[in-house]
Amino acid sequence: MSATAELANNQPVLRKKPSKWRKLRSQKALMVMSIPFLIYVIIFAYVPLYGWIMAFQNYKLGSSMLHNEWVGLANFRELFQDDNFLRVIRNTLAMSTINLVFGFVSSITLAIMLNEVRKLLFKRVVQTISYLPHFLSWVVAANLIMNVLSIDGVVNKVLVSLHLVKEPVMWLSEQHYFWWIIGASNVWKEIGWSAIIYLAAMTMIDPSLYEAASIDGAGRFRKIRHITLPGISSIIVILLIMNIGHILDAGFEQQYLLQTPMVVDYAETIDIFVLKYGINLSRFSFATAAGIFKTVISVILLLAANRMSKRLGQERLF
Repeated sequence: MSATAELANNQPVLRKKPSKWRKLRSQKALMVMSIPFLIYVIIFAYVPLYGWIMAFQNYKLGSSMLHNEWVGLANFRELFQDDNFLRVIRNTLAMSTINLVFGFVSSITLAIMLNEVRKLLFKRVVQTISYLPHFLSWVVAANLIMNVLSIDGVVNKVLVSLHLVKEPVMWLSEQHYFWWIIGASNVWKEIGWSAIIYLAAMTMIDPSLYEAASIDGAGRFRKIRHITLPGISSIIVILLIMNIGHILDAGFEQQYLLQTPMVVDYAETIDIFVLKYGINLSRFSFATAAGIFKTVISVILLLAANRMSKRLGQERLF
């Protein structure tokens, strides 16, 4: 056999990369299964975008969408000149940041603690108790929180009996407590549910890594630091990016139900602002402008967080 023929036989065969359409055809079953969800997203997420036209009009209730006075960016100028709007942005960012930090730290900590528990029955009981509040509506949860934080509630009784306070505190009437109450109540309600995804990620970590670490003399804390946390780091980054995109979604029901006249200046979020100063006053164009602002900023934050993650060499959404 000649040298040329031998080289030809040893040369690897270059396979043509399958096209996107061929990939789609090979996954026809998955494509068909995704159709209902695609229709749902189009109907409830994209079709309503037609209503954004109102933000550039002086919309009158009952009139045709295309037969209103066009005012350009007047509603947006009015929005940014409104002192109430600047106040609710402050409240929204503050409560969102507190919820983000408290939520991530508490759920990751709970997931790690449950992962270290060796008694399966105890682990299941704790996990079930921790995520049950997630299924309570905020109407029920807010009433429980108000009873716990009332003058004769459990919190005041414990603090007074331990001599940490001299007299009961009106927690929901103090402005400087409200943001932290929102953060703590959100942790209580969502900590167990948020920990589930981290526990699922921990099951994907190779057990041989823990065995090798034990042979090398590593204790539990070193295993957590060098194996568990790096093993779920991709999940943490992905969820962090998604939560940054929702930084302006501080909530509505929670703040609306727990607010009192004394703390209203610290309780109103963008969603409450839209209801109170927009829809309730029939200022639909003004309310739509506020909604567009919230959506645009959320998209910008999501893209910025995703790009930053890419530049740092971490996982990203796209």
